[in-house]
Amino acid sequence: MATHDANLPLGRGMKAPAATGTRHLRKWGLPVETLVLGLTLLLWVVMALTTSTFLTTNNVVNILRQVSIDSIIAFGVLFPILIRGIDLSVGSVVALSGVVCATLLTAGVPIPLAIALTLVLGVAIGSLNAFSVYRLGIPAFIITLAGLQAFRGGAFLVSDGTSVFGLPKALSAFARAEWLGIPSLFWSMLVIGVVLHFILSRTRTGRYMIAMGSNHESARRAGINIKRIVFFAYIVSSVTACIAGMLLMARMSIGSPTAGVAYELNAIAAAVVGGASLFGGRGSVLGTFIGALLFATIANAANLLGIDSFWQMVATGILIAAVVYVDNLHKRRQSGVK
Repeated sequence: MATHDANLPLGRGMKAPAATGTRHLRKWGLPVETLVLGLTLLLWVVMALTTSTFLTTNNVVNILRQVSIDSIIAFGVLFPILIRGIDLSVGSVVALSGVVCATLLTAGVPIPLAIALTLVLGVAIGSLNAFSVYRLGIPAFIITLAGLQAFRGGAFLVSDGTSVFGLPKALSAFARAEWLGIPSLFWSMLVIGVVLHFILSRTRTGRYMIAMGSNHESARRAGINIKRIVFFAYIVSSVTACIAGMLLMARMSIGSPTAGVAYELNAIAAAVVGGASLFGGRGSVLGTFIGALLFATIANAANLLGIDSFWQMVATGILIAAVVYVDNLHKRRQSGVK
């Protein structure tokens, strides 16, 4: 596949992509994000009226901590989805990065250097995924599914099958810290979210990602550097997973090879429910956060009400299926297919 100068403008006949996350459901005339946000707020109101512990400071802070890590992973997963790809390896990358960083720290490596080396690992993993997709032609689903297994195995190998203890107390202190009553993890997520939102909405790279997801061939003919966009998307996905893995490590005060199990499914679910299209070309950081907040709220509410975790899985699956079905209807209407 030929590559071109990414600085060239969109070609003739190629329409500029619509703003991310602005998909509307014609039946209600509202953006998907608005509907999901409304459902989340409704759930908060119901829980506030039916329980005495939901709106307590401790519980709200717990929700914010959990949604912070979930959102960071989902923000990264959104990028491959935007270019009509997928990344199923992020949950295992969370575990591998946490174990690697913890191992470095317990070996006496300074915290900044351990973090930097772990981020380099994220760049390497993202580059490997992108190279496999772009150059080797392996479907993203297959190569990242392979990564899901391989990186999890790598986490067990690095840790020798056990959790890594003895981390610096400064890490757990950071994970438990609050500023203005808001957890430091949430502030970290907010910074990452703002940066990624800026990239998608204000930079040429973001516009090209949306254009590529909307129409891959038109984007290529318009002179967009497809290789650069593919590598950027998968590197963002892996690096954000590494950041989430280190934050989770700090929160738990251990590096666990079993961390992050099924996190890739939660991340994809948050992005899709938040308005991202699995057909590519549509999605937003804000919508992804709203989706993650909904799932974090559902999990927290189920725990407070003593509902079996299996029912949480059922509810999540039904919600994902419903949103994807509506997205499919929208796509068919756009294409004129009945």
